[in-house]
Amino acid sequence: MSRETGLPLEIAVLISGGGTTLRNILERIDEGSLNARVKLVVSSRSDAAGLAYAEEAGAKTEVVSQADCESPREFQERIFEPCRRAELDLVVMAGFLKHLTIPVDFANRVVNIHPSLIPKYCGKGLYGLRVHQAVLDAGEATSGCTIHFVDDEFDHGPIILQLSVNVEPNDSAQTLAARVFQVECEAYPRVIGWIADGRVTVEHGKVTVAE
Repeated sequence: MSRETGLPLEIAVLISGGGTTLRNILERIDEGSLNARVKLVVSSRSDAAGLAYAEEAGAKTEVVSQADCESPREFQERIFEPCRRAELDLVVMAGFLKHLTIPVDFANRVVNIHPSLIPKYCGKGLYGLRVHQAVLDAGEATSGCTIHFVDDEFDHGPIILQLSVNVEPNDSAQTLAARVFQVECEAYPRVIGWIADGRVTVEHGKVTVAE
């Protein structure tokens, strides 16, 4: 990925639901704390509320239903072909709940955020409140969020950043989710900013962030 220094990082955001993470990214861009531009938003559902944030921001939108695709490869192509046409720098998963394989030309150009400290409480079927309830059921003292580059496995790939929160004795899945989301709102723009500044490299499956 090569771009002129100082230009906004041009990104696509993949969503499946309410779009709260997309909204956070757009707010950081609007306030000038994140040097990026959301050019494209792709949703796995036509009724995803997050599409409204995309339209309000003037981003192009696409809806690609996995059920309409005959194979994982077709689903991959229908997601990434608009990204190629838009000549994007980065694809950002933001509550995208479908399994997606990554084409070679997007290796280490797709990031995801997961609401646990990977490798704990991640993988197929662990999303949303299910993650936080699993943390509580296990009696964990801490949880948090993980941002990582995406490979072909669920919630897997080189980790870029993890931030932790304490689990309180009276937590419910909902209260823990709210506390984790607060750190997600700080962590994701931070990582996207690092990538925009060219500070993030991956070698042999390990991430290095330059000072």
